[in-house]
Amino acid sequence: MSEPQAESTSPAAIVHLSPNQKAWRRFKRNRPAVISAWFLIGLLLLVIAWPTILGIASHAGPKGKAFAEKYNPSTLNDVAFQAPSASHWFGTDDHGRDLLSRILYGAQISLSVGAVGALVSLIIGVLWGAVSGYLGGRWDEAMMRFVDILYSLPSIIFVIVLITMLEGRIKTLMDHFNSPELTKTSRLLLLFVGLGAVSWLNMARIVRGQVLSLRTRAFVEASRTLGARHGHILLKHILPNVIGVVIVYLTLTVPAIVLYESFLSYLGLGIQPPMASWGSLIAEGAGQINTIRVYWWLLVFPGVFLTGTLLALNFLGDGFRDALDVRGNKV
Repeated sequence: MSEPQAESTSPAAIVHLSPNQKAWRRFKRNRPAVISAWFLIGLLLLVIAWPTILGIASHAGPKGKAFAEKYNPSTLNDVAFQAPSASHWFGTDDHGRDLLSRILYGAQISLSVGAVGALVSLIIGVLWGAVSGYLGGRWDEAMMRFVDILYSLPSIIFVIVLITMLEGRIKTLMDHFNSPELTKTSRLLLLFVGLGAVSWLNMARIVRGQVLSLRTRAFVEASRTLGARHGHILLKHILPNVIGVVIVYLTLTVPAIVLYESFLSYLGLGIQPPMASWGSLIAEGAGQINTIRVYWWLLVFPGVFLTGTLLALNFLGDGFRDALDVRGNKV
């Protein structure tokens, strides 16, 4: 009798898989990373869909208007400090506002700050590190010394000083446009500027180290010998080979920036009322703790959302790192 055919998971079948397919298989075997990915997808869908649901309900007759009014995060009600119940799953705050809605609307601020900071890190950090590592010599020395100077400054202190110095000037500039909405978002713009100014430093260092090891490789020397321009070599040959490291570090940059924003908002230097973020919600909950009664839900639920999101982002980053690291990994 002939021997049975090898299964599709045999080494012979695995050889034909592309590097991306092998990385995807390794990622799917990392259960914490997969669960984290689904958690983040569900959270993003809920954060995006909740305002739409309230908007649709507000145009759906008297019952819909009552529902939208009840769960509107800006609506003041007489049910202050109501404990979690079927009417308000996460309870209400000191002004009777639904805490679940405030958490979901606050997620928009916290996650958008993290996303903008990661985008700044991606654009400035990758370009700065790639150019520095590729040019080498005096250019590399000068560019990295500038990074070292910024890196030596305490990040959170630097952001606080920057916000304090620029806030008055930006508000004055916003007042010239006679737009209250722009004035309210001035602190958000300052957070984007401040956190973006310190988010790209580590990325630049990491990319620079990778480029230094790649610029002397045979495929780069061959492209240079054939007359390729420096920009072409960077964009077509070097940067595609560091994209894996960039993606991994990008997923680890987002939780760090979200934590920075939450800490600043907790100190009162971040998002200002009536806007809210997870950090400001935690600060409000901590302010309601007293010796007579502890309104635990005001502190626990925002803290759970913040902690869960940070853990999920870190697990996701670890999953990407393990999946893209081909050394010592099996398919």
